[in-house]
Amino acid sequence: MSHIKTVRLLQASLLVLSALALGACGFHLRQNATLPPSMQRMHLVVNGGGEFERMLTRALAASGVTVEDHAGAGVAELHVPVAAFSTDTLSAGGYVRITEYAVHYQVQFDLTDPAGKTLVPHQRIDMSREYSYDATNTVGNASQVQQIEHSLNDDMVQAILFRLQAAGKQQLAAPASAASAR
Repeated sequence: MSHIKTVRLLQASLLVLSALALGACGFHLRQNATLPPSMQRMHLVVNGGGEFERMLTRALAASGVTVEDHAGAGVAELHVPVAAFSTDTLSAGGYVRITEYAVHYQVQFDLTDPAGKTLVPHQRIDMSREYSYDATNTVGNASQVQQIEHSLNDDMVQAILFRLQAAGKQQLAAPASAASAR
């Protein structure tokens, strides 16, 4: 019986030690972005739509933003004219067989308030992932590319939300600094 208690105590100790190690290394779970009142109602204009638009809509909603179907009074507009994937060859093996690729993802966006004033100026974010290509497993390769694109979409949505949050903090700090300068 004491052996079982010792094993459970050891497991509990390892669990606590792991949690402390993760906290000490700076690892934190992702939190929803905190956006200012001027961004609480938003209309998305995304070129191409698809998975990126769905993921961005869900992330904005999780951050407390009401995503509107149409522009209007009190509704900011997030314009995403570019959200495009591309693929490059990185290396080739014997007999000029391609063995590595890079998937690149570029998104450009800007945010305006209901009056057309720029809240977030035009920005461009580039991300990429590399992967090995196996000519004998083309089904697995297509699945791998889909997973990479999904991961890039997720990371891109988070990057956009962090930029919106930073712009919101700057926007809230600007009136305070202008008032103290008087």
